[in-house]
Amino acid sequence: MLYPIAIEVGGSDYTHGVVFPDLPGCFSAGDTLEEAMANAKEAAHLHLEGLAEHGDMPPKPRALSDWQSDAEYEGWVWGVVEIDIEPYLGGAIKKNVTLPRLLLKKIDDRVKENPKYKDRSHFLQIAAGHELER
Repeated sequence: MLYPIAIEVGGSDYTHGVVFPDLPGCFSAGDTLEEAMANAKEAAHLHLEGLAEHGDMPPKPRALSDWQSDAEYEGWVWGVVEIDIEPYLGGAIKKNVTLPRLLLKKIDDRVKENPKYKDRSHFLQIAAGHELER
C-alpha cells in the first residue's frame, strides 16, 4: 500500500523531517533525505505494529492529492512510501465459507482475468476490507 509522506526539507542547521498524515503520530527524521526516508519506513512499520497489538486495522491512505492541498503541510515536499500491511492483519486462518455457486463462479472468473488477485482467498480478503472500510 502506498502511504503519502510530507517531508520538511532540512538544512545545515536542522534535519529533514518526515510525517505520515494517514498515521497520526508517526514521524521520523534524518540528517540526509535518504536517511529520513529510510527512517520513515521503519517508523511506519513500528506504528502499524502498535496498532495491530491493540487490535486496530491499518488505516487506508488517502490520495496524495488530498493531502497536498492541506494547509497544515503548505510548503512541504511530498512523496510516497510503499508499506506491506499484510503482516499487521494477523496470521491467516483457514475457514470454510458457503457461497452460492454463481457467485463463486463470478469470483473465480474475476480472479482469472485480473492478475492483481493472487487467488480466491485474496479476492475475498480485499472485498472484505473494502466492506469494512465503509
